[in-house]
Amino acid sequence: MKHVMGVINLVNEPDDLEELTLHRCAGSVPFGGRYRLIDFILSNMVNSSIGNVAVFTQHKYRSLMDHLGSGKEWDLDRKRGGLFVLPSVQDDPAGMSRGDLFQFYSHRDYFYRGREELVIIGRSHMVCNINFEDAVRYHEDMRADVTVIYKEAEEEYSGSYRRLAVRPDGRVTVIEDQTGRLRTDYVSMEMYIMSKALLLDMVETCLAQGYDHLVRDGIMKNVDKLNVVGYRHDGYLGIVNSIQGYYRHSMELLDPSVLRELFFRKDLIYTKVKDEPPARYEANASVRNSLIANGCVIEGKVDNSILSRGVKIGKGAVVKNSIILQNCSIEENVVIENAILDKDVFISRGRVLTGDVRAPFIAAKMKVI
Repeated sequence: MKHVMGVINLVNEPDDLEELTLHRCAGSVPFGGRYRLIDFILSNMVNSSIGNVAVFTQHKYRSLMDHLGSGKEWDLDRKRGGLFVLPSVQDDPAGMSRGDLFQFYSHRDYFYRGREELVIIGRSHMVCNINFEDAVRYHEDMRADVTVIYKEAEEEYSGSYRRLAVRPDGRVTVIEDQTGRLRTDYVSMEMYIMSKALLLDMVETCLAQGYDHLVRDGIMKNVDKLNVVGYRHDGYLGIVNSIQGYYRHSMELLDPSVLRELFFRKDLIYTKVKDEPPARYEANASVRNSLIANGCVIEGKVDNSILSRGVKIGKGAVVKNSIILQNCSIEENVVIENAILDKDVFISRGRVLTGDVRAPFIAAKMKVI
């Protein structure tokens, strides 16, 4: 799809991840043991043969830039096209945060230089494995102005999202925030396909009228004037912009069917590679129904949990229903249940940390307990 460019929009991205985003943006939050949230949308674009991808950042993006680097892991370190990380232009001196259309306008030379005709705009907090080729073909066959990719939800999601009303012919008639009155099972995946010319026109027109949000001002307010259609995604979807959503969708990875749906398909999810030894299990170690990344050393018991790279579990320690991020050290006889430990957390021996499934205990990065 050489006629399509990708945009990963991190500006004003909904974020209720509490301690996990104190020092990083939502896109660089670790997920699934060895991935970051942005890996999913970025890999989806690369797997769809999109060779020109821009990441529009807003704040706390040092961790994100360290993770993305030159884009080598996604085959985006190229002479033409490739990966572009576009930093946020300074917000208003009065302290008002500017919307994404202002950021698009500030970097409009990126769009002008690209030869592509279509743009796919996505967010980082939608965890899925989708190939956009069929969606682009649908967009072109329907002669749509805007195509919204959506999912029919079987149950309520945690966090914030938008709902759609879609007619049988595929036309989208209403787009509404979760706080609205619309009652429908169709959930927007915050992925939009449109022509580059239409996007640039929205940027100019909305900013001239004093508006600066793409979806709220450019699409939702003009849904009756534009030919907006919906493309249905039937695969797995996780919405990760709240602690409850993060915990729930992380735990769902322990279901083999979800794990296969996301990671064991023809289209793989790529991430930054780190050369570490395999996990080591000592004689007294006990591990059941868990994801263990490389570099871990386990002497205690791990049950129904996810351990990222380099985690150390001491002798007699018990970790249950928990998410332990990179390089955490848990000493002897510690009990951890229903918890999320950020990177480099140290738990001294004999401590007991217990949360609830609906409100897990959270330890911030580099905390010593």
